[in-house]
Amino acid sequence: MTRIGVLALQGDFIEHMHVLESMGVDACEVRVPTQLDGLHGLIIPGGESTTMAKLMDAYGFREALRSALARGMALWGTCAGMIMIARDLEDPYPEPLGLIDIAVSRNWFGRQIDSFESDLDFKGIGGEPFPGVFIRAPVVTSCGPEVKVLATVEQGPAVAVRNGRVLATAFHPELTDDTRVHHYFLDMAEEAAPDDSGASTGQPAGDGKGGQ
Repeated sequence: MTRIGVLALQGDFIEHMHVLESMGVDACEVRVPTQLDGLHGLIIPGGESTTMAKLMDAYGFREALRSALARGMALWGTCAGMIMIARDLEDPYPEPLGLIDIAVSRNWFGRQIDSFESDLDFKGIGGEPFPGVFIRAPVVTSCGPEVKVLATVEQGPAVAVRNGRVLATAFHPELTDDTRVHHYFLDMAEEAAPDDSGASTGQPAGDGKGGQ
């Protein structure tokens, strides 16, 4: 059975867990790098990216995540999670992990009071537009050649992208009753799951470079 972890250091990991459990997914909270073992996919939730970066560094998640991706694990970053997995940030901090070939601008839409909802044409999930919830949200300002744009805001900047087995969304699907993006990631995790020998299945995501 496909097993999905949610990084539970900071942010709204509980909301992701509730969605996964409602879908009947084998899900677990991840607090130390050894808990990445055996996962088919990991979600890095929204939260406060600077605090999240400090905790990930303190617990040694940078190298552990690169190793997990190399053996085939799928990865999804939402909002602050998208900031964390980017190649570059157009901001001085935090230092991103360089796991997907995109550049990101933090708080692109403004402060907390500027949070909003927008219907999104999310490629690959079918059906009606997806209800995107944006809270101090980032955007993708540039993409590498292998990155696929899945959704934009009103023909504007990209807010959902995929690079191989790595997914990034600027909005919060876990704060809606719509599980289609979670199903999309679950399909990614099933496709990218490592075999019994630990060999990776699928192409590397991003270029592995660190941020500025």
